[in-house]
Amino acid sequence: MDERIRRHAEVLVDHCIDAGADDGVEVRAPTAAEDLVVALYEALGRRGARPTTVWRNPRATRAYAREMDPDDFRPKGHRVAALAETDAVILIKGARNAAATSDVGGDTGAAASRAKEPLLRERLETRWVITQHPTPADAQRADLSTPAWRSLVYDAVDRDWAAVRERQAKIADRLAAADELRLVVGDETDLRLDVAGMGAYNDAGRENMPGGEVATVPAVDGVEGTIRFDHPLRRGGREVDGIRLDFADGRVVDHAAERGEAVLTDLLDTDAGARRVGELGIGTNREIGEVTGNVLFDEKAAGTVHLALGDAVGECVPDDRTANESAVHADLVCDASEDARIDLDGETVYRDGSFLIDV
Repeated sequence: MDERIRRHAEVLVDHCIDAGADDGVEVRAPTAAEDLVVALYEALGRRGARPTTVWRNPRATRAYAREMDPDDFRPKGHRVAALAETDAVILIKGARNAAATSDVGGDTGAAASRAKEPLLRERLETRWVITQHPTPADAQRADLSTPAWRSLVYDAVDRDWAAVRERQAKIADRLAAADELRLVVGDETDLRLDVAGMGAYNDAGRENMPGGEVATVPAVDGVEGTIRFDHPLRRGGREVDGIRLDFADGRVVDHAAERGEAVLTDLLDTDAGARRVGELGIGTNREIGEVTGNVLFDEKAAGTVHLALGDAVGECVPDDRTANESAVHADLVCDASEDARIDLDGETVYRDGSFLIDV
């Protein structure tokens, strides 16, 4: 086994979930990630934890979804009950075929997302992390050789995360103190977010591995303006390019896409919260040197900004504020490396991919 896989597993177990003796740990993985699961079991065994694996099989998911009536989707009570007894969850991405579920209807996918919302709520109550196992299919989607994709993944993961947290702390503090955030990119993006009283998220590789971002959340009705996304959104194996969203009173009131607009419409129609913003994040991870079409990495890449439609990042929402709730949390990525700026309360703190705050 590649020793980098064992190092990846150690980072997940020791840093991300800090597994302890007798912790119940759910490992949710595709069959393509078997090597990482084996390495995780080694690391969890050294900690005395109690792992269970839930294997994901896109072929089976496709077969089931294509036969289901969207009205027949229901929450899986036994899975919700199991998660309620779980201390930590490790979710692994990795595909044999990146488009395996691309011919599942959008209304079916939205119904499946709604049925999974109780699972989402239970998982968010655990110590959890999402990560990526590098596979040939994902390398192909990134337009990289498999060895190059593996190196990109492992270089982005194996970092001094304590130092990352310390370096990003000043930026997060400035975000948390702001009342208004304005994002301007070229002639097509001018977006204002009311972030008064909201907190900030300093992502140093806890819930996401790799980490490397700072983020905040707007008030539910506090987004105005237009944003265009340069990089594609992938949902259920399908791709949406050239997305434009218009906001008023915090809600998407108009949208368009150059390709795959029906997929975007289905996402927005998932539930009432899907048309509102759950996060505005700024990538800081300079070990991710290129955009690859994998949102877990692209949203962390230095020089990108991402906006998430749907469920709010709970760490940013104080108890006395309303958090947007949705069955989806879909990150859309915007290139902010050129002709771009972020203003906080009228002060430019970020320009063309770099923070102007002394860090």
